[in-house]
Amino acid sequence: MPESASPPARAVWPGHAYPLGATYDGAGTNFSLFSEVAESVELCLIARDGTEERIPLTEVDGYVWHAYLPNVVPGQRYGYRVHGPYEPDAGHRCDASKLLLDPYGKAFDGDFDGDSSLRTFGADTLGHTMTTVVINPYFDWQSDRAPKRPYHETVIYEAHVKGMTATHPGVPEDLRGTYTGLAHPVVIEHLTKLGVTAIELMPVHQFLDDQVLVDQGLHNYWGYNTFGFLAPHAGYAAFEKPSAVVAEFKAMVRAFHVAGIEVILDVVYNHTAEGNDRGPTLNFRGIDNAAYYRLVDDDKSTYMDYTGTGNSLNARHPHTLQLIMDSLRYWVLEMHVDGFRFDLASTLARELHDVDRLSAFFDLVQQDPVVSQVKLIAEPWDIGEGGYQVGNFPGLWTEWNGKYRDTVRDYWRGEPATLGEFASRLTGSSDLYEATGRRPSASINFVTAHDGFTLADLVSYNEKHNMANGEDNRDGESHNRSWNCGVEGETDDPEVLALRARQRRNILATLLLSQGTPMLAHGDEMGRTQHGNNNVYCQDSPLSWMDWTLAQTNSDLLEFTQRVMALRAAHPVFRRRRFFEGRQVTAGESARDILWLTPAGTEMTESDWGRGFARSLAALLNGDAIREPNHRGEPVRDDSFLLCFNAHDEGIEFTVPEVAAGSHWEVVLDTDTPTGHSDAVVDGGANLKAGARSLTVLRRVD
Repeated sequence: MPESASPPARAVWPGHAYPLGATYDGAGTNFSLFSEVAESVELCLIARDGTEERIPLTEVDGYVWHAYLPNVVPGQRYGYRVHGPYEPDAGHRCDASKLLLDPYGKAFDGDFDGDSSLRTFGADTLGHTMTTVVINPYFDWQSDRAPKRPYHETVIYEAHVKGMTATHPGVPEDLRGTYTGLAHPVVIEHLTKLGVTAIELMPVHQFLDDQVLVDQGLHNYWGYNTFGFLAPHAGYAAFEKPSAVVAEFKAMVRAFHVAGIEVILDVVYNHTAEGNDRGPTLNFRGIDNAAYYRLVDDDKSTYMDYTGTGNSLNARHPHTLQLIMDSLRYWVLEMHVDGFRFDLASTLARELHDVDRLSAFFDLVQQDPVVSQVKLIAEPWDIGEGGYQVGNFPGLWTEWNGKYRDTVRDYWRGEPATLGEFASRLTGSSDLYEATGRRPSASINFVTAHDGFTLADLVSYNEKHNMANGEDNRDGESHNRSWNCGVEGETDDPEVLALRARQRRNILATLLLSQGTPMLAHGDEMGRTQHGNNNVYCQDSPLSWMDWTLAQTNSDLLEFTQRVMALRAAHPVFRRRRFFEGRQVTAGESARDILWLTPAGTEMTESDWGRGFARSLAALLNGDAIREPNHRGEPVRDDSFLLCFNAHDEGIEFTVPEVAAGSHWEVVLDTDTPTGHSDAVVDGGANLKAGARSLTVLRRVD
C-alpha cells in the first residue's frame, strides 16, 4: 500500500438489537444501546493512546441503536456519545460532549479523575472518565455445580472482598484484597471450619469513589455507589488486564462452589453513582435521563431520592426493569452466583409513591425461570415515607429481619420489653412471615451487619465515634441499642472485659440457635472492632479491614462460634423448615413441639409473658415432635433441648423438666465459659444455676 493511501474503511454491519451491550462471538462484536430520547448515537472506539474513532449507529429498532463490527475483539475499549435534547426542565440531559459508559458494560478500564468536565455541560470527558471494555465470555467452568443449599441449612457470612484479606498473613501480598485472595485456601478453610455455607459479598458491581470523599483523602470503601450492573469491580482484581477481571471473578465463584459455599451478591439497583442534578454524567443521565431515573413530577430537573444518595432508579420504566433483570440473569447464568441481597429493596417496589408488593419488579422476578430459582434477600426498607416494610415482601423473598436485630439487642442489654416479642423472634417471626405462606427461613436473622457497630463494639460503646469520617460525628445511626457494659470504649477492667465477652457469646448463641436463617458479620467470630465507628463506609484502612491476629488473641471466641455452628448443623430442631405449632400435635404433653417455661419450671402464662421487667425464660424444643419430613420424605427425629435464657445481672435457678422417670440433661453449651464447653449433667426435676447474663443449652439424655 502506498504511504499516502488512507487506511481501509472499517466494516460496519447492521448487527442486532439484542442482547444489549457488547457481545463478542469469536469473530467480532455486536454493540447495542437503548435510548428513547436520542436523536443520533455514536459508538466510540478508544485506542490505547487515548484517541477515539467515532462510528455512527444507523440501525435503530425499538429505540435500540446497534451495529456489528467484525474483528473487534476482547480488550477493545469503547464508549458512546448520545446526541439529543439537553432540556433539564423536561427531564432530558443529553450531552454529546460526554463519553458515556455502556450500562451493559461487563468490564471497565481507567478511572475518573474528578475533572469538572464530568459535571459541566458541553465539556468533553474523554480522558477524564473510565472506558467500557469488550470481554471474552468464554471460561472453563470445569465441573462447577451450584451447591443449592436449602435455606434451613444455610448460614450466611457477610463479607467485604478487600477487607477480608487486606492483611491476611496467609494470603500472598499481591493477592490480598482481591477476588483471587478471597478464594485463597486459607480463607476458604476458615469459613468451612466455622460452618459457613454462603458468603454474602458487599457490592462488587463496578462503583465510583465519590469526589467529595476523594477530596478528603477518603474512599467509598463499602461500594454502595454503583454504575455498572454487569461488571465486577475492577479495583478488586489481582490482574491489571481489564478483560481478565471477569475470569478472575468466575474462578473465585468456582473455588467457593468446590468447598460447598454459595456466593450471594449485595446488589444496589435502587440508585446509581451519578447522584443528584449536580453529580457527574457517567452513563444513564446522558443516555436517557427520564427513562432511567425517578424525576419529581412537578420539577423534572430534580430527582426523587428514596435512598439518601441523590437519585432513585426508575424501576417503573420497561427498559430500566429490563436492565435489572438482564443483570440478575447474567450474574446467575454467566457468573454462576447463587443469590442476591437487594440494598434498600423497598425503592424497587415503589410504583407511584407507595411501596407496592405487587409492583412490576416483583412480577418479573416471580415469573423469571432463572432469577426466581436463586436466593432473593430484601433489605426491606428505604428512607422514603412508608419505606419500612419488614414482613411485607412477596412469598418468594426472604428479608433482613430488622425487628429480630432490635429485639435481641434490647433483650441482652436489659431494656424493658415483653418476653413475647423475644420468643417470637427466637422462633422465626411467624407474626411477620407465616401469613404470606413463608417459612421460618424467610427471616434472615442478624444482630450486626456492615452498617452499624461490630459485635465487639456493640458491647463496648454506648455512642458512635465517627470523627474519622470527617462529618463531625453526624453520620451513622445514633440509636444503636448498644451497651458498653459500664465503660465507654477500651478498658483493662477485668470485670468489664469478662462481661463484654459473655455478652458477645450470648448474642452469637442466640443468633445461631434461633429458627430462621442466621447471618454473621465478618470478623464477629473473633472480636473485630472498628473502635466505635458505626459507619466505616469511607474507611478503606485497618479500621475497617479484618485483623487476623484476633484469631489467636480471641481464639476462645472463635472456638465458641465454631461450637455453636456445629450444634446448629448437627440438630434439625434448631433449623426447622416450618414454624412451631406450640400445641399438642399428638396425645400427651411430651408431644408438644415447643414449651415455654418460667425459671421455676412452670408453663408460661399470659401474665408471665406480659411482664416488662421479666428477664428470664426457658424454651423446651422437642426433637420427637418435628412434623415436617426430610428431603426424602422420611420422618425427622432429633434430641430434645432446653434453652435457659437469663438476662438478669444475677444468677438464677432454673428447674429442669422431668419429662420422664430417670431422665437427665447434659449441658452442651454455656455462655458463662469462654469456649461454651461444660461437662455438667442435671437430673430431671433438679435445679440448674444459670450465671448472670448467660445462656445455657441442655440436651436430654435418657
